[in-house]
This record gives sequence, structure tokens and C-alpha cells, in this order.
Amino acid sequence: MRFILIVLIVLLVILQVQLWKQYSEVRLLRELVEQQQEENGQLELRNDALAAEVEDLRAGLEAIEERARSELGLIREGEQFFLVVDPEDAEPRE
Repeated sequence: MRFILIVLIVLLVILQVQLWKQYSEVRLLRELVEQQQEENGQLELRNDALAAEVEDLRAGLEAIEERARSELGLIREGEQFFLVVDPEDAEPRE
């Protein structure tokens, strides 16, 4: 009888250890899920902004012209282009 009681107590201790390990793993997984949800929220905002930009580009020429001016340096006929250079960024002349 004593032997059975000791075996049962040992089994109970082993099961308790396993249970507490599982709780710590569940807590870790919940933290990972929260981090992933936060990252997904940020990516969703970025995707919404990109979708709005794509819709602007599809809808009208103004957005295309604005993008061409800022990224490609588009200049219309009759316009003058002025390049303002920061003195710190300019290379010294020899």
C-alpha cells in the first residue's frame, strides 16, 4: 500500500511539472500571437495606403504627373527647372 501511495505521489508531481510547463508555453504563444497581430495591423495600414495610391494612379493623370515630377524630374514645356543643393551635400570644386 505504501509503495502505491509513493508511486501515485511521484506521478502527481510529474503531472504537475508537465502542467506548469504547458502553461508557460501557452503564455509564450499568446505573446507571439499578440506580436503577430500588431505586425499584421501595421502591414494592413501599409497595404491600405498602397491600394489608395494604386487607385489614384488608375483614376487620373494628376497623380501620375505628380509622381513623375517628384521621382523622375518631369518638366513641362515652358517651365524652368531649378536645382537647390545643400552646401553640405555639394562636392567641392578643384
